[in-house]
Amino acid sequence: MKNEFKKGFYFKSYEAPFQSPFEKLFGIFKELITHTSGDFDEAINWLRELDIEYKLTDENYTIDDFIEDLKKKGYIKDEVKEDGSGGFGITAKTERAIRQQALDQIFGNLKRSGNGNHKTKHAGNGDEHTGEFREFNFGDGLERISLTESLRNAQINNGVESFMLTENDLVVEETQYKAQMSTVLMIDISHSMILYGEDRITPAKKVAMALAELITTRYPKDTLDILVFGNDAWTIPIKDLPYLQVGPYHTNTVAGLQLAMDILRRKRNTNKQIFMITDGKPSCVRERDGSYYMNSNGLDEYIVDKCYTQAQQARKLHIPITTFMIANDPYLQRFVNHFTEANQGKAFYTGLKGLGEMIFEDYETNRKKRVR
Repeated sequence: MKNEFKKGFYFKSYEAPFQSPFEKLFGIFKELITHTSGDFDEAINWLRELDIEYKLTDENYTIDDFIEDLKKKGYIKDEVKEDGSGGFGITAKTERAIRQQALDQIFGNLKRSGNGNHKTKHAGNGDEHTGEFREFNFGDGLERISLTESLRNAQINNGVESFMLTENDLVVEETQYKAQMSTVLMIDISHSMILYGEDRITPAKKVAMALAELITTRYPKDTLDILVFGNDAWTIPIKDLPYLQVGPYHTNTVAGLQLAMDILRRKRNTNKQIFMITDGKPSCVRERDGSYYMNSNGLDEYIVDKCYTQAQQARKLHIPITTFMIANDPYLQRFVNHFTEANQGKAFYTGLKGLGEMIFEDYETNRKKRVR
């Protein structure tokens, strides 16, 4: 009797992939070190508390063993604290690992299409093959001729016995330019980002770290600048993102936009954009004499008008602004609507959940088009 093979699905209990004790703890540690803004001692204290509650370790591998492994593997280093006492600090290797974890957490959940490369819609003398063919025209480079398709045409047109290749047989494969994008990510670090019992700065940091990792690894020709804005605005290097903290600041959106546009003016890329993550209303501007005008009560018309002016200026420079508003107050949404209209940009009203996915999808969508 012949064996019969049946098609179908076989179900079994889920088996988690094997992780060594170090790997299991390291994943948790990277999450904690992000929440503690790079404070190693605080992160380890939290890890010990979690160990007590969830039995993460046993007598064969303890938290102290984990710390020793972190040191051996180059994830932490000895450092002297401000009070003169000794301790540990994280290394550049850990900073890279945190960025990679943020990328995996956010971008790993997005749907893939094709091989993940994103191009403009403009065909021409580019660097990425499209799979579309056309007749050879005078001036086309020889490197663009599709040899396989051209030989196929010659066989069809002239036959095998009297084979010959003429100019009429030549076929060229279309190519596309890979868009290069210069992005400035603005992060609000005003005090409201940690008010009302909600940590809003940590998700913003994760998005920035993941976006930085994506660009440096997948789109190395793109540029990403990170700036933070409170009473003033200033840039921070990507390596400092894990240490970013909220301050006792108001929200000087105007200073952030001015700095972002100054950065992008110096970029040679045609495609430029600003992403702004904020949860509050603009409440501060710096006057020409260096003094600050602040008003936290409602929407101050003087401050708001200056924000609209910056939005219009960015529009003249062909720099679209995408605002990710982590607030649902109707009057703030009206402000963002007017701001977006002035810039002809986009706005998303979102909570913390899904923020990363929204930013990543918008980033990749914008890379597919040329902003003129």
